[in-house]
Amino acid sequence: MEWQISQLFIICPLIFIGGVIDAIGGGGGLITLPAFLIAGFPVHYAIGTNKVSSAMGTSIAFTKFLLDGYMPLKLSACGIIFAMLGSSLGARTALLISDHAFKILMLFILPVTAIYVFKSQNLLTEEKDSSPITTRTYIICVLVAFFLGFYDGFYGPGAGTFMLLLLAGAAKLSVQKANGVTKAINFATNIAAIAVYFMNGKVIFIVGATAGLFSIAGNYIGARFFEKGGAKAVRPVILVVLSLFFVRVIYDLVF
Repeated sequence: MEWQISQLFIICPLIFIGGVIDAIGGGGGLITLPAFLIAGFPVHYAIGTNKVSSAMGTSIAFTKFLLDGYMPLKLSACGIIFAMLGSSLGARTALLISDHAFKILMLFILPVTAIYVFKSQNLLTEEKDSSPITTRTYIICVLVAFFLGFYDGFYGPGAGTFMLLLLAGAAKLSVQKANGVTKAINFATNIAAIAVYFMNGKVIFIVGATAGLFSIAGNYIGARFFEKGGAKAVRPVILVVLSLFFVRVIYDLVF
């Protein structure tokens, strides 16, 4: 595929904004993937190249949360293994079928998720875990990693937000640890998806790496903001992200 430098002027600023959002509450792909599509990239090239920039940005947030002690190592390792399996399968599936049916399903799932976030008073608080990590926690983490890993490899936008919601709400992790595990899973799904898209010639590494520098900057700033009390902003950020995703899905289906 041929590309032009002028396309980077569309992609890079949006990638930076997506990186900030992704480090705080996940869902940066709601901005980063459309950035490549708006710039004129075919859908499979957009997804594959976006994974490169996303992986670069997520690596910074991943390292930051790890060093800050927000990433339970054994739990994260289990998540990474199943996330890579799911992401690889999802990426292979994306190269074969349309995502039209999934977008229709999202029209029902997204409003329900938004209502749950809005009405859940104890969701995503900054308190420490109310219960220790148990077998149940591992089971939920593995399921979340595999199925959302599949979605992340298949399409991607919103995957980090859904992971954060499920790990905090269902697995009962604190928002810090839920976000840490989410970053570990996200990084793994990006790497697995890149491998599949690269083997099928759908990745433009020069564009992805250039955009990745902006993603790194955005993720670093977002992670610093989260560290300084940004957890308080996670709920509104998630609601905004879900709203943007809902509008984006409707736009894709109509136009």
